[in-house]
Amino acid sequence: MRVLFLGDVVGRPGREAIQELLPKERARLRADLVVANVENAAAGFGLTESVARPLLEAGVDVMTGGNHLWDKKGSEEYIAGEEKLVRPANYPDGVPGRTHCVVEIDDVRVAILSVQGQVFMPPIDCPFRALDRKLAELDEQADLFLVDVHAEATSEKQALGFYADGRVSAVVGTHTHVPTADARILPRGTAYQTDLGMTGPYASIIGMDPESVMRRFLTGMPSRFEVARDDARLSGLLVEIDPWSGHATEVSPVHVPLDPWEQ
Repeated sequence: MRVLFLGDVVGRPGREAIQELLPKERARLRADLVVANVENAAAGFGLTESVARPLLEAGVDVMTGGNHLWDKKGSEEYIAGEEKLVRPANYPDGVPGRTHCVVEIDDVRVAILSVQGQVFMPPIDCPFRALDRKLAELDEQADLFLVDVHAEATSEKQALGFYADGRVSAVVGTHTHVPTADARILPRGTAYQTDLGMTGPYASIIGMDPESVMRRFLTGMPSRFEVARDDARLSGLLVEIDPWSGHATEVSPVHVPLDPWEQ
């Protein structure tokens, strides 16, 4: 089984990269399942139904979110009802959104989960204990588990990777928008990468126009962040999984420019 994980989709450039590149890349990579983090898909902050629909039509099977998922006013009803969208499981009960999604691929039941870190992030429940609870809850409902760790601190992501090693097929990090060079298979068979990077504009500061970001750093004054426009890329990780053992057998970073001349 081949799973393609895509890093945070940022604004229109990220959506265009998905729509233009994903159909052919999915075929080229022979991906059976595509999982994408979409918390920044709507103008850089949040998700709406009108933004999500084209991503699903382009080939995203399951969407994951994080702390920015609910940033667009009025999106709560859609987020609560979308079956192909997963929010971090360690938010309190009652927060809109589902805490897992189970899909079937060639008679193999695959559960997609998300947990959010606590370090430098909003104060929510422990991601380690939340992961334990979800794995126990879904033990009879799924054969394989895939986990999106939405977190700021690299150490916390690595800790969650080793904590889940051997119990899940993949742990992939999102949120920082910068792809890390540590894609690997952990000792007990779990695929891991600290951050998938960003599906969005790389001529930017984590997806935002550099001038607006530098203004805040230089002055300390509030400034409106605008999504950058140039050098859109598809970024993520392709993981091959043995469906019988649940172990990852191969990992390959994916980084494809929308316009190869902009590399």
